[in-house]
Amino acid sequence: MSEITVTAQGPAEFDVQVQDGGQSSSHRVTVPDALVDELQLQDVDNETLVKESFAFLLEREPASSIMREFSLDEIRRYFPEYPDEIRQRLA
Repeated sequence: MSEITVTAQGPAEFDVQVQDGGQSSSHRVTVPDALVDELQLQDVDNETLVKESFAFLLEREPASSIMREFSLDEIRRYFPEYPDEIRQRLA
């Protein structure tokens, strides 16, 4: 099981460390306000959204395959089910 550590660098920018056994990876992620509005997740803090989004990604690919820097709204390009599933997870 991977350990996900999210550190805020600003209100919508986060550093994410993923530790999986002896492997680790670092990522920089932004959370666009438009995505939060679209998903109707205004009551969920951005740090929780980022952490749950990484859990979603890690269920589908190894941490080494996750982009080093990206915006959460890019996930749906690769995984079209992301908006519906993340909304369900955080509802």
